[in-house]
Amino acid sequence: MTDTPARPIQLLVVDDHSLFRRGLMALLAQDARFEVTCEAGDVGDALRCVARQRPDVILLDNHLPGVLGVDAIPALREAAPGSRVLMLTVSENETDLVAALKAGADGYLLKTVESHHLCEAIVKVMEGESVVSPEMTTKLVSALRAQPPANGATPDAQVSDATATSDAELASLSARELEILHLIARGDSNKHIARQLDIAETTVKIHVQHILRKLHLTSRVQAAVFAARHA
Repeated sequence: MTDTPARPIQLLVVDDHSLFRRGLMALLAQDARFEVTCEAGDVGDALRCVARQRPDVILLDNHLPGVLGVDAIPALREAAPGSRVLMLTVSENETDLVAALKAGADGYLLKTVESHHLCEAIVKVMEGESVVSPEMTTKLVSALRAQPPANGATPDAQVSDATATSDAELASLSARELEILHLIARGDSNKHIARQLDIAETTVKIHVQHILRKLHLTSRVQAAVFAARHA
């Protein structure tokens, strides 16, 4: 008895540059894990596609005619609550990054991303992870550190059980894991971390897995955000 093949991840590609859009669709068509079921050049077309096709993942550009992709995320999510949104844009502006994540984007990638990294990011987003281009991770951490305390509260007023929990989680990390956590927050890749610490890349991957497990996190992005707030 053979296993039933998994249904391909159904995608909606939203980009106003038809040449890029068609090229991206052709690239994704080469991977059996994906099926592009609809394409759109603006938010209006995207909303119609979402209502009709209910894609699993929406690849969304930010610079669209009329309405920015970031501003369209709430409407797209309302039209298809089960769809995940992965920003694919040229914008390296940390304001756009933070706005996208706050609006509900599941990831933020630059269009310079390598094709195999894009494909893996789509799978991760589909599995419930958050993904951010390594170049943008440092900007995300900086933006979070620059944000004032919520509700105008002083730092002392924000000390709570959650802070105690975070301290306990940090205390569970080894010295090497703490070192790697700080490098993740800086935006370093596993390869760069391995070179800097003079250890094997596979060893770094194992440490990262241990860090995520001990901190109850699911992605490097979450680890970087945790480090920005607590480490």
